[in-house]
Amino acid sequence: MEISRIQLLNRLKSVAFVTLTLGFVGLTNFSKAQGEALFKSKCATCHQTHKNSTGPKLFQVRDKWAAGGAKEGSIIKWVNNWQNAVAADPYAAEVSKWSPTAMSAFPDLKAEEIISIFDWIDAQPDPAMATTTGGPVDPNAPPLDPMEEEGSVGWIWIVMGVIFIVIILAVGGVRRQLKIATSDNPEHQEKLTYGEELRTIAWKYRLWVGLASLVTVIAVIVTLFQGLYRINVMEDYQPTQPIAFPHDRHAGVNGIDCKYCHNSVTKSKSAGIPSVNVCMNCHKQINGEGKPFAGEIKKIYAAAGWDISSGAGKYTGKTKPIVWNKVHVLPDHVYFNHSQHVVVGGVDCKQCHGDMTVMNEAAKVQPVSELNKIEGNIQLTKPTLTMGWCIECHGKKDVKIGDGKNAYYDEIHRRLKKDPALYKKYYQDGKVTVSELGGWECAKCHY
Repeated sequence: MEISRIQLLNRLKSVAFVTLTLGFVGLTNFSKAQGEALFKSKCATCHQTHKNSTGPKLFQVRDKWAAGGAKEGSIIKWVNNWQNAVAADPYAAEVSKWSPTAMSAFPDLKAEEIISIFDWIDAQPDPAMATTTGGPVDPNAPPLDPMEEEGSVGWIWIVMGVIFIVIILAVGGVRRQLKIATSDNPEHQEKLTYGEELRTIAWKYRLWVGLASLVTVIAVIVTLFQGLYRINVMEDYQPTQPIAFPHDRHAGVNGIDCKYCHNSVTKSKSAGIPSVNVCMNCHKQINGEGKPFAGEIKKIYAAAGWDISSGAGKYTGKTKPIVWNKVHVLPDHVYFNHSQHVVVGGVDCKQCHGDMTVMNEAAKVQPVSELNKIEGNIQLTKPTLTMGWCIECHGKKDVKIGDGKNAYYDEIHRRLKKDPALYKKYYQDGKVTVSELGGWECAKCHY
């Protein structure tokens, strides 16, 4: 009997060690995953790990602050509210001069959350220093990007599930050994199967088992719906086109207004794809001879039936339609009117499509993080062209009322002024948002 108790104690020590080890590993990985998630949601818009962006690179930034003589905890205070850090620390005041762009304040972040962000950043390898196995960096290899658009912490649930199973098995095994060690008839106890032991324990602690099962089911449902929400969300989608169209040359170098080519954007639901005749307005004279893009212009001539071999050129009547690949596709049940947004709402094209003056390739569905980098754009967080993205914009975008440029909004302004209480309610912040004028009503956007 003494030997059995010693074996029991050894087993208890082993189970405890394994459980604590798994728990420590799980918590460590959870901390890193928390840092990654917080970085992508709070910091990635302006910062990168190993490269300066809108804000400076953040790799080993804590060491940099310490070497520069920053006060202890100053960098934590900087993340919470940089102005408070500047007032309390001369080094923070020097850092504030790095960029004219003011950093956002994050007073809701706790110190341990900020530390987890920096821990994750410092654990990221430098893409510029990456090497292939046994050889130098491949110059043709795609660059490594530690900041993926879509992150997943699903493996955390796997780790927690393994820990949970180990604990259940450990408790069941220990209970079984205790019964054998304390029973007068161990052979009788051995007849109880392992499954029966588990069922007995589950029934005895049915409240806790029920709560654990409920949490597990909710976690599975939440994970499932998060996956469903990503269906057909195609940020950074960019199809190939039959004719290369350099937007940066047309809109940037030549300064052509977007509305010249997409001429129905101010008076129609659709912005419209420019017809080949619009292209020919300029390219009758500009044939690109001797230039790299001469071949693309010849495709336009083929589509228009334009023959340049005879003198000044002439139309042959043999046209060939250009089959463009649509980039932005909304579901049939969604209503969107370009003229309402561009003319009435005063929304600039770059808010949704990006800065076309610097975009060489055809327009694409840009990630919201890229759109947020454009000066003058409303800062949004939801994936581009999703319902959440539209709702968020309607909640932040203000409507210019009372400026005499739109009779509809001028009338709303006059009616608001007649009711001081209503005027104060909607205009106390100095603006009236789209949502306050019914922009969140379902029927505004859905048939």
